[in-house]
Parts: sequence; C-alpha cells; structure tokens
Amino acid sequence: MPRPSSSKGEDLLKDVDLAAQVQRLFLPPGKPAIAGLEIAGMMLPARGVGGDYYDYIPIDAHTTQIVIADVAGKGVPAALLMSATAAAMRLEANLDRSMLEQVERLNTGIHSVSGGERYVTLLVAEIDAQKRTLRYVNCGHNPALLFRAKTGTLSLLSSSCPPIGLFPEEICELAAEGLMAGDLFVLYTDGVTEAENRLGEEFGMERLSAAVRGGSSLSAEDLMNHIYNAAADFCGDNFGDDVTVLVVKCNFDGSTAVSS
Repeated sequence: MPRPSSSKGEDLLKDVDLAAQVQRLFLPPGKPAIAGLEIAGMMLPARGVGGDYYDYIPIDAHTTQIVIADVAGKGVPAALLMSATAAAMRLEANLDRSMLEQVERLNTGIHSVSGGERYVTLLVAEIDAQKRTLRYVNCGHNPALLFRAKTGTLSLLSSSCPPIGLFPEEICELAAEGLMAGDLFVLYTDGVTEAENRLGEEFGMERLSAAVRGGSSLSAEDLMNHIYNAAADFCGDNFGDDVTVLVVKCNFDGSTAVSS
C-alpha cells in the first residue's frame, strides 16, 4: 500500500536537508592563516541547496588560492554540479597545477558530462602575501572589485574567457596586479548585484561599489557583512538567488613589495 503523499513530501524535505548538509561540507571550514591577509567569506543559498561555491585553498605558507563560482540554474541540479566543481577544484589544486591548467581540466570534465547545456562561471585567484601579488583568471564570472587604499580608486577585474563547460575548449588569459597595504579584493555572485527592490530595480554595481568604498576602513569580516546588509536592506531580505560574498584585505606593514 503506497504511503500518503504528505509522508513522501516529508521524505523529500529530509533528502534536501541532507543534500544541503553535504553541500556545506564543500565550503571552507575556516580561514587560511596567512600573515598580512585578512579573509572573510559567506554563502547564503536562496533555497535549501544552491549553485554558489567559494573556497580558500592553501598553496604554501604565504600564498592562498581563492575560488568563487556560480552554477547556471537553481536548486538540486545546480547544487550537484556545484559539488562536483568544488571537489574537482580541490583535487586540481592539490596536484600542483597552474590556474590555467586547473580551469582547462575543469572545463573538459564539466563539458563532457553536460555537453554545454550547463555551465559554471568561475573566478580563481592566487594571492601571495610575500610578493604582494594577485594573479587571477575570470571565466565568465562577475567582475571582482579591487579597491586601492592609497588612491581610493576602484577597478573591475573582468572576465577574460567563457564560463566553464560551455565549450569543448577553454582558452584563458592569466592577469596580475600588484598589491599594497590596505588594498581590498572583493568577490561576489550575481545574487548580490541582481537583488531587486519592490520597484524591480537591481542593487547593481554602483551600489555595490559604494558599499565597498564606504566600508573600506572596516575589517574583512565587517566589510563582508556591510556589503551583505546593504543588499539585504535594498531588497527587503528577499533575495531571488544564492548570495556569496568574499573579501580579502591586505594588512601589509607598508614596506616595499618583494619583486617577482
């Protein structure tokens, strides 16, 4: 005799809750202890499970890799691809590959199973606190923000290649920036910039940039919360998509950077 539909519904909710717990295992359990860097990150799924992902992967005592990704779509299908992306990124990083090799291999793997029907926007960066350098590759992801404390200028680190999994081959360019004391590196997913108020207006890049400028003297953790709260106040806590924010603050001692 079949069980009542309410029981099936409860089982489904339990399954989704379990999936959400498993998904949280792929998020970083703590922050990397790198002298001179202050790092904070958060992810809030719009549903029980989501398609956003971020990670900190230690490279050595003074270098960390930072990853943010957003899988096209929502719910369980996006969450499954997100988990596969997270596992692959950690595996590739542990194999001591370059960032370009990482994204090329990840692209091959995702395209082979999705045939281009599903894709992932991805930004992966390496920050070396000793050399004071930022190296990154942006695969179709929202432009990261780089705030220069000395000049008060804000620049966009835009995409240099298509999203992961969209095409059989991923040909990317590696970009680099020097860093100075007080500089901020802010990454986010479009759940932040596309959050809408009751009039259908988006939070957008201008408001995000204003939040970064206005909170530039805060700690990384406080700036992360400041950005989230600004977007949440704007949309009345009614986010239509997963929301992820990462902030890196350079707390160098102000001496000259080591040349590479």
